[in-house]
Amino acid sequence: MNIARTLRNIRSYRATLNELSSLSQRELADIGISRADIPALARRSVR
Repeated sequence: MNIARTLRNIRSYRATLNELSSLSQRELADIGISRADIPALARRSVR
């Protein structure tokens, strides 16, 4: 297991989660995302 890659993935997950969480409900609706979808989308960002 590559520790550097794992840390990079964690940072990417958190950055995506924070960025999407900071959007308003209206902004999320405009791009077709519900607040409940955010964790799954953040997980997909590290694949």
